Amino acid sequence: MLKHVVFLDRDGVINEDSPRYIKSWEEFAFIPKSLEAMADLCAHGMTLFVITNQSVVNRKMMGARDLERLHRKMTAVIESRGGSIRDIFYCPHLPEEACPCRKPEPGLIEAARKRYGIDLTTAFMVGDSEKDMVCARKAGCKYAVLVRTGNGQKTEKRLLEKGLSPDHVAPDLYAAAQWILARRDRR
Repeated sequence: MLKHVVFLDRDGVINEDSPRYIKSWEEFAFIPKSLEAMADLCAHGMTLFVITNQSVVNRKMMGARDLERLHRKMTAVIESRGGSIRDIFYCPHLPEEACPCRKPEPGLIEAARKRYGIDLTTAFMVGDSEKDMVCARKAGCKYAVLVRTGNGQKTEKRLLEKGLSPDHVAPDLYAAAQWILARRDRR
């Protein structure tokens, strides 16, 4: 069983988000210190997966092959800086398609669990949206970590208003990684 897993949302966590969607490598920009965060996590034995809604595909703004090419470039940069993404799971569907793999539904995490034998009772999910936090809970991840990058600041306020709380709120992925490593080392 694969333990010490971190699921990462992409837009707003690893890279800058855009209300117009990320449709090309030219629009993709890593959030400061996100590369260092992923390298630190990997150096300490964590296995990273990206779990992301990418309706840009079904919106016909970007083809699936183009998205996969962007993901290959992203992972190459991450690897060149000492990190590693084990796999990327994405949902191409629009919200109104009610797909079970579209966050907040746990289908993407469930697919990763089945493919890799992941022990979700030790897993972390890091995201910047309410969907990410709800997905983590529905999937049975041990920890749901909210970052304030991307949509995180707005999300934090909404979660407080609803009486929902992540296990931790961090300024960015780098700070989240330090918190994750402190939790992992306590075991």
